[in-house]
Amino acid sequence: MTTPLPDIYDEGDQPIGPEISERSRGVALVLCFFGGFLGLHRFYAGKIGTGIAQIFTFGGMGVWWLYDFVLVATGEFRDMDELRIRRWGVEQTADSSGATMAQVRQLSDQVDMLQREMGELAERLDFTERVLAKQKDRDRMLPGT
Repeated sequence: MTTPLPDIYDEGDQPIGPEISERSRGVALVLCFFGGFLGLHRFYAGKIGTGIAQIFTFGGMGVWWLYDFVLVATGEFRDMDELRIRRWGVEQTADSSGATMAQVRQLSDQVDMLQREMGELAERLDFTERVLAKQKDRDRMLPGT
């Protein structure tokens, strides 16, 4: 069994060495505090099996829940990939979601194109409705119909 390397941080509080989880410690702490006896923080961390075990044992009759609460609060709780959950905030950037800036730009261009096409379709539908309304009015005005 290997011992984990200690976390070392640079000036910007970015870890140098072992990676940390993308999950938020703040979210995990709130879930653990309010729903720890149901294992909500474990479901959040991706630990489904032990989350189910906490449901059936009511957080290990409080002992397991308290142990996890201390781990989450100190930043030592780990997710399903064995990465420590240390970040307090919930940060969603293109980098953390796995999307590259090129992919984001491409999606943005596609959304713009769809908006233009929807506008054109709306104009065509409006034109068609006006033409049909005029035809209907003409049919009413003709005698004998």
